[in-house]
Amino acid sequence: MIINTGGRTDTVQYYTEWLLNRFAEGYVYSRNPLFPNKVTRYELTPDKVDCVVFCSKNYKPILHRIHEITDHFHTYFHYTITAYGKDIEPGVPSIEQSIETLIELSKLVGAKRVSWRYDPVLLTKNYTMQRHLDTFEHMAKVLSPYIDRCIFSFVEIYKKLQTNMPELIPLSLQDMNILAQGFGRIAGQYGIHIQTCGTNGDYTRYGIHASGCMTLDILGEANGIVFKHLKHKGTRRGCHCIESRDIGAYDTCMNGCKYCYANKNPHKAFENYQYHAPASPLLLGTLQPEDTIIQGAQKSFIKKTKLV
Repeated sequence: MIINTGGRTDTVQYYTEWLLNRFAEGYVYSRNPLFPNKVTRYELTPDKVDCVVFCSKNYKPILHRIHEITDHFHTYFHYTITAYGKDIEPGVPSIEQSIETLIELSKLVGAKRVSWRYDPVLLTKNYTMQRHLDTFEHMAKVLSPYIDRCIFSFVEIYKKLQTNMPELIPLSLQDMNILAQGFGRIAGQYGIHIQTCGTNGDYTRYGIHASGCMTLDILGEANGIVFKHLKHKGTRRGCHCIESRDIGAYDTCMNGCKYCYANKNPHKAFENYQYHAPASPLLLGTLQPEDTIIQGAQKSFIKKTKLV
């Protein structure tokens, strides 16, 4: 099975000690978002976990201890660095700080295990298409030697986003094509493998690959292992990723990104943080008498063969 540490919250940035404790103790509890009294236990041991996938906007807090996980598990790291500032991503370090940290991470774990995420791409009066292209080129020029690939997607307009970001300018098909063409040209110039994720448009004519961001091919190549040929069901429309199990929790990310889908509102995460205990098997709180614990299914996707 694949463990995902960053789909519901930025675990690496805000819950570093808890995350390291879980791997040290060899198990974790995860509450069902729809049925809160249903708790699943997952074993966090190399014989039960094929690969640990991280996604964060700030790996700085865990860099000096990341070896505690990488020494024992296959891993892959998604690092999100966008053009946005504190007005949209208040809890995220600056672009230059993020670039420095990505380079540090890459030197520790290897470039083939690091993907740079430039998503979601959205437009406002301040964040124009030209600003995106200029910022993307600046990042691509610096990051190209330190990453496996670049992944981007266009923002998905949902009701909560319209409320949180009234300044949002809808992307037209023409806008998307201009941006995709620019991203493809820049990526090609710096030798970066670029792909979409969760985006239905076909941009292959611009040198952009259509793929999931968490596929068995990607994880296998990064770690020198061969996976079975399995169907990738994805998690939503346009997603082509392999199934994984997220050990985080919604409404716990304090980055405060205005486009975030994982928080009900920007204040909820800060309210919930008071229930976090680094020693607990749960990200928030502790087990309650009414909780039911079930053992999660942890079927391996790995073939016996190793890549040479």
